[in-house]
This record gives sequence, structure tokens and C-alpha cells, in this order.
Amino acid sequence: MAVVYSVTNQKGGVGKTTTCLCLGSALAEQGYRILLVDFDPQAGLTVSLGNEPESFSKTIYDSLIDCEQNPLKDVIVDTKVKNLFLAPSNLDLAGAEGELIGEIGWDRNLKDALGEIKNNFDFVFIDCPPSLGVLTTNALICADTAIIPVQTEYLALRGLKQLSDIIVKVRKKGNPELRKRILRTMHNTRTLHSREVVEELEKIFPDEVFKTIIKRTVKFADATLAGMPIIQYASTSEASEAYRNLAREVIEDAAKTISKR
Repeated sequence: MAVVYSVTNQKGGVGKTTTCLCLGSALAEQGYRILLVDFDPQAGLTVSLGNEPESFSKTIYDSLIDCEQNPLKDVIVDTKVKNLFLAPSNLDLAGAEGELIGEIGWDRNLKDALGEIKNNFDFVFIDCPPSLGVLTTNALICADTAIIPVQTEYLALRGLKQLSDIIVKVRKKGNPELRKRILRTMHNTRTLHSREVVEELEKIFPDEVFKTIIKRTVKFADATLAGMPIIQYASTSEASEAYRNLAREVIEDAAKTISKR
């Protein structure tokens, strides 16, 4: 059964979509079957894989609203990357918050949808929207671990505290085993400010910070324009190697999750 990771941060532009795409690709490269769930109405993950969001007759929205009528297996599509599959998104997902809130068990709809297909994959990565609303709550309820990309700037530390509080609430509400791991992203090695934040995160969260640090590079934007993960676009780049290192850490992390089941 797949290990599920929700990649989340209420702050936009910290590398959530890039992490889902590159980490998923790095694991697919090793032969794991990976499902990427684009859970953001802006559909950044869908676009990054070279797709037009409005071209799909069914998206994750349909399964989220009614997984019996629209099972997730009918939504999932192949990608150009071997072993990598996508549950696409588009702007329809923006209406899900209003439709779900107030329903019985509204926070478990995504968990129900994933339940039907989890045996078909090794890893599931959910790209969450930059908010702490209905969609993110659904993603956290069904996840084994929340990966929190944090830009190495002091303002990002303040947002991390708020998200940590939400995770505590989700544990109490219905996912007591939810773990969190912090990924330092968009790191600028030339500034003292960034280096200090890297060290501060290690002090505050010594057991939850990934060792891998993702550095800032224009190659990520170039890969997005090409509609490809950077693992394929610039296979030998430093950025690609960083995500391969992260994949190794995630494999170790997943083993701990599986051992507790």
C-alpha cells in the first residue's frame, strides 16, 4: 500500500509543486510507481507536466466530490515519465471548498478517493494549495507525512509555526499518526541570512528536517517551460542530484511509516 505525502505550506512560491514533481520523478527513476495528485486549483503540477488543465474531461475535483460516481482510477492519466502518473486539476477545484463544507465527513473525501487505488502505487504525493482550508485539511487527513517546503528566509519561519499548529489539530481530529518533515528550499548559499535560517531550522526541528537542501536555480523555471521534471530536463544538474538525494531520504522515511502499520 502506498505511502502518502502531502506537500504543503500556506505560503506560495516555496517550491511545493517543484518538490512534488522532482521528488516523484526521482523515485520513478528508481522503479517506484508514483502518483502525483494536483490538489491546487491553479493546476501548477498539471501544467508543469506539459498538460492543458481544461483539456481533461475529469479531474481530481470529480473524485473529491463523488468518488463512487467518479472513481480516481478513471481520473488518473499517464505522463511522459515512466512510472509517474497524474491526477490532474483545473479551476473546477476552486469550487470544492463551498461544496464540501458542511457535509458529513467532508474532511475525508480525498482519503476515500485514494483508498481505492493505494494498492496500485508505492508513493502518492499531493500538491496542496497555498492555504489552510478545506483542500489542505483533506490532504493532511489522508497523509502519512506532511512535507513542508520552507524557503530559507526568516519570514518563512513564522508561517511554519502556524502550519505546525494545524498539523497538531489534524492529529487530534482524525489522523493521530501524521508526521511532519521540513524541506529547506530556494536556498541562496551566498547570503549569511539564508545560512542562518538553515542552521536555525536544524536547532528548532532537529529530528524533522531533511538533510537535503534545495538550492535556488533558474533551471527549475526552464524545466517548467519545457513541460518536464528537472530530473529529465537537466539530468546531471546539481538540482537533479539534490532531489535524488531527497528521494533516498524519503525511502528511509517511508520504511519507518510502513514498519508502524
